[in-house]
Amino acid sequence: MYYNLIKRFYDIFASFLALIALSPVFFTVMIILFIYNDRKAFFFQDRPGKDAVIFKIIKFKTMNDKKNRNGELLPFKERVSALGLFIRKYSLDEIPQLINVIKGDMSIVGPRPLLVKYLPLYNETQKMRHYVRPGITGWAQVNGRNSISWEQKFKLDVYYVENYSFLMDLNIIFKTVQKLLKTSGVNASENVTMKPFKGLNSNG
Repeated sequence: MYYNLIKRFYDIFASFLALIALSPVFFTVMIILFIYNDRKAFFFQDRPGKDAVIFKIIKFKTMNDKKNRNGELLPFKERVSALGLFIRKYSLDEIPQLINVIKGDMSIVGPRPLLVKYLPLYNETQKMRHYVRPGITGWAQVNGRNSISWEQKFKLDVYYVENYSFLMDLNIIFKTVQKLLKTSGVNASENVTMKPFKGLNSNG
């Protein structure tokens, strides 16, 4: 009952309130990025959601699209600006994901949505992270985020899926706010600063 009714109601209600409260920040960042990022303020990318259904995640665009002679995107350090790093440091690029929450693609709390290319690499236990909607923040994010291994991250994700509750969600939100205020355990991007996931053989 909590997941199907209370959690969804809470997600919508809290996301609307958050968008209203953060609207000055939202529009300020959007305008600045529109001016300094070739009129591209937002970044869209396919991600797997609940039951591995693909949706488009929305973030503020903090990197340019510069490519090398072979048409490949340049490394992270050559594409992100000082402004982009600042936005990432304080997780301001995550704010547009509140729209994903309202749409039903995501939840405020849940396993972070990773890259689509990782889907074939998951073992049966790791696939459990898709039993629930992915979140803007999650149990793995408040317990190390980028400083922990992929194996630890998946274990934390599965632990959340098996044990989530209203009180656990509140605890995760509280710890997330604490980490943001301290910028603790928050790196530029989970999918950029971490080594790519190449699969784990264990089912445990």
